[in-house]
Amino acid sequence: MRMEAFQSEDFGELQRLVDSLFIGREAVERLDVVVQAETLDLAGDLLEIVNLLPPGTYTRSRLCDQVNSALAAHGWGGLYGTVE
Repeated sequence: MRMEAFQSEDFGELQRLVDSLFIGREAVERLDVVVQAETLDLAGDLLEIVNLLPPGTYTRSRLCDQVNSALAAHGWGGLYGTVE
């Protein structure tokens, strides 16, 4: 018996967040990420992931690593998708 992975209707929203943050920018601050997540009206679980980010400046690569680590820790990668 094969089990299908369940994807939330919010699947891919974190990728949309990352893409929107790095239009014309090389780095963002944690506050930029939080404000943009709230502006995009992300679901509560996704805001939880964003709020787990430690303070600091993030390149795209570093932000993706942090977000993907938090998703993995919650077991939500399949539910919400990972980011790149």
